[in-house]
Amino acid sequence: MKAQLSYMNSMHRWGKIWGLGVAAVIFAVPVVVSIIFGCLPEWAALGKALFATLPMYWAVGIVEVFTYVPMLGAGGTYLAFVTGNISNMKLPCAVDAMERAKVKASSEEGEVISTIAIAVSSIVTTLIILLGVVLIIPLTPILESPVLEPAFGMILPALFGGLAVVFISKNAKLAIAPVLLMLALFIFVPALNASTVGIMVPVGVVFTVCVARIMYKKGML
Repeated sequence: MKAQLSYMNSMHRWGKIWGLGVAAVIFAVPVVVSIIFGCLPEWAALGKALFATLPMYWAVGIVEVFTYVPMLGAGGTYLAFVTGNISNMKLPCAVDAMERAKVKASSEEGEVISTIAIAVSSIVTTLIILLGVVLIIPLTPILESPVLEPAFGMILPALFGGLAVVFISKNAKLAIAPVLLMLALFIFVPALNASTVGIMVPVGVVFTVCVARIMYKKGML
């Protein structure tokens, strides 16, 4: 028990340090660039723009904390928030790793497995980006080939399709409602596209939890 508390305390301490550090770096880049080139923004226009957009991002940020922590564990969530690309990369890697290890994120084993999976995913992603930067010029003719172009458009659908089969098969009754919701939204709301996936994941989770609660009370689960 003491070892577990020590691990969690250390995880929260370092998670806060790195999270605040990354936030400071993100804010420092535009500030430093603006100072160096002498192109500070018009504060009135910036304030209006932030007033229009910040409420949505604050809401999504709060919802994501409650969404991802039960799925990734504390350590995995801290690391995923620092490295980014959660819904497309970190979440599928962590979920698949815990699924193969037959552990839950709420357990000690799941906490460790999730954190390791996300860490490995971050390292592999960084190495692939490095290779891409180095090889982008010689590989450009191949990557732009009409034969391969359709395959790149199906990478994410194939990834999430494989995960969906696993989770839908576990509880098909519960999966019907969120699947129908997302299909309806993306079909009948043209404004929704690939860039809104990060926002729609928390929305789908909250909707699924509400539906699960109703079905549980009615004895359907």
